[in-house]
Amino acid sequence: MRKRAAEVEVAPGEDRQFVAAIARGFDILHAFRAEDPMLGNQELAERTGLPRATVSRLTHTLTRLGYLTYLPRFAKYQLGLGAVPLGQLALANMSIRRLAAPLMRALSEETQASTSLGKRDWLLMVYVEHVSPRTAVALQLEVGSRLPLALTAMGRAWYARSGEAEREAIDRELAARQPGEWPAIREGLREAVAMQENLGFTASLGDWQPTVHAAGAAVALPGGEIVALNCGAPAFMLGRERVMTEIGPRLAAVARRIEAMARGPG
Repeated sequence: MRKRAAEVEVAPGEDRQFVAAIARGFDILHAFRAEDPMLGNQELAERTGLPRATVSRLTHTLTRLGYLTYLPRFAKYQLGLGAVPLGQLALANMSIRRLAAPLMRALSEETQASTSLGKRDWLLMVYVEHVSPRTAVALQLEVGSRLPLALTAMGRAWYARSGEAEREAIDRELAARQPGEWPAIREGLREAVAMQENLGFTASLGDWQPTVHAAGAAVALPGGEIVALNCGAPAFMLGRERVMTEIGPRLAAVARRIEAMARGPG
């Protein structure tokens, strides 16, 4: 899973193939989010942990290459057209999206809730597929949205299905980054593991945003990769009881069906 360049421990001479400058460039690109499409050098430095002088050189280079666009009016950058083909190609290569999309669409229309498929990006989950019901009220998210792993139903589902070593690494990073919130976060993650074992799904009932309720379920792919689904809606439409008795079990069934389809016959 992707880490920031500053988080990758490489001793001098240990990995001569690792190019730190390239890793830092990707750190800059990954700092942009759907909810924060424009960022300045100072904001990028804070998000990446890189010195501002380094960030300035990287943004200049990435702008020259077309991966960033500079907006003089705001003195900030946004992702440029050069980044678009890479994302489109990566999505096109994900066969799991083609398997999952029809089932997600059916679930979304039947429940009148948004359904998404995501992959882990270190401490975040990134939407790679998203379906909203044809109603006026739906969660305003889309492909490319990034949500916190520890607080969302999707992220908790991924965490619950991952290996012990991966969970321990995530725990250490969360405890270091959010020491004050860590006890509550840890409790939510432990509850997610228990829910996954007993019910086959996880839940986030206002933990990410007070106005959003959702269920999550993970899908283990044949190659060992784990992706995760969620199904959610504004809390006034999707109460706790409905999440636990209807949405969660139905989403878990969809996840199991996608797993079977991914394995193929036999």
